[in-house]
Amino acid sequence: MKQLLVALGTLIVSFSSVTAFADEARLERGKELFISSAQPIPCAICHTLNDAGTTGTIGPNFDELKPDAERIRRTMLEGMGAMPSFEDMDEDDREAVIEYLVSATQ
Repeated sequence: MKQLLVALGTLIVSFSSVTAFADEARLERGKELFISSAQPIPCAICHTLNDAGTTGTIGPNFDELKPDAERIRRTMLEGMGAMPSFEDMDEDDREAVIEYLVSATQ
């Protein structure tokens, strides 16, 4: 029984490590998209975000706004004011940007 518990504990720790690595990679992907490769236009051109080292002044300052995931998602899908819609962006990439923004502003 003790060996089974040790094996189960080891398995749980292994899954936690894999998940943490995947989450970190996804956040890095979101950051890269935010800074330079999101289409139709990289977020960094218009938005300030300290974590990304950006100082855009056209759109809201995310460090001050601290938007939640749903607000970011809705705005990316619909666009707002001068901001274009990102509905044609790959969904996984869009979600990576959303997760990164929420993580960087909390």
